[in-house]
Amino acid sequence: MGSCLSWDSSNTANDSFSSLGNLTDHWGMNESFYDDMLDYDDLDLGASAPCRSCALLDASSLPFFIVASVLGILASAAVLLELFRPLSGWRVLAGRPLLAQLAVGCTLFCVVLPLMAPGLGFAFSTSLCQVAHLGWYSAAFAQALLIALLACLGPKLGAVQTPRLTLGLPLGLWLVAILLGLPIALSSKTPQGHCALNLATGPLYAFHVVTCFTIFLLLPLGLLGVKVVKKVLGRGPCPQVDVLWVWFLFWGPHGVVLGMETLVKFRVVLLSVCSTQQALDLLLHLAQALAILHCVATPMLLAFYCHRATRPAPLPIPEGPTSYLEPPAGKS
Repeated sequence: MGSCLSWDSSNTANDSFSSLGNLTDHWGMNESFYDDMLDYDDLDLGASAPCRSCALLDASSLPFFIVASVLGILASAAVLLELFRPLSGWRVLAGRPLLAQLAVGCTLFCVVLPLMAPGLGFAFSTSLCQVAHLGWYSAAFAQALLIALLACLGPKLGAVQTPRLTLGLPLGLWLVAILLGLPIALSSKTPQGHCALNLATGPLYAFHVVTCFTIFLLLPLGLLGVKVVKKVLGRGPCPQVDVLWVWFLFWGPHGVVLGMETLVKFRVVLLSVCSTQQALDLLLHLAQALAILHCVATPMLLAFYCHRATRPAPLPIPEGPTSYLEPPAGKS
């Protein structure tokens, strides 16, 4: 998966000298100037060549996108079927509507995932790419907000179920997630015929990067901080940390690396070494690949969460008076 685009300095030198020769013929420059230019070493021209990086997610990664999409859709459908099956033990879960919406968000991401894959062989319209970007990030934002809501409302969901908590508030979170996904959708392009992530500078893209960094990284860290503070002060219930929080490990690196890439794009951080830029490009592709893997991981996390929540508690061992058997009396 992926390929490295090597830069051939010899070809660069030949092309440069050929173009220089055409200029001398056109402008009538003397031959001594052209001979002086030939004294430059090929390594000097190679050093001034553009920095090329290894493309991890290129046309050869199309099977990775398709397999992740298919497996994610099948796994999410299995979780949804079990959540709404009449005789299923998961129907007694207090936060079942929230868990179902979390599986729906994963399914939506899986549906639009093939549209984001390079190498499909045909060009997309800008409108279709905008829809793909909107579905991609809105589904991810909705899943993060739903996990945070489950962590904050865990004890309340177990005590009483109200439509406002299980349906009304999650629908509001979906609306917020769609609004947060609009900036990247409006600024998306179709370079080279596929819906690649747009890394161009601009206010909409900067807002999108700040949103990703906040939701994928600062949100779970903030909830952990609230949990620690409440536990130390002993004030009120703490946010519940469960297996669903593993989801942030798949999207957290994406928010961090995207922020680093944006600082370079806006020239806040200047990279003077080509190897540093190559490493940053590779990290960006690795973070995107890790985020794609959440398609398969999220249904598994949901299944494990539901299994633990519905597992019967072990029966306590009754404590009673301990009787000791007296040994038989010996013969005197």
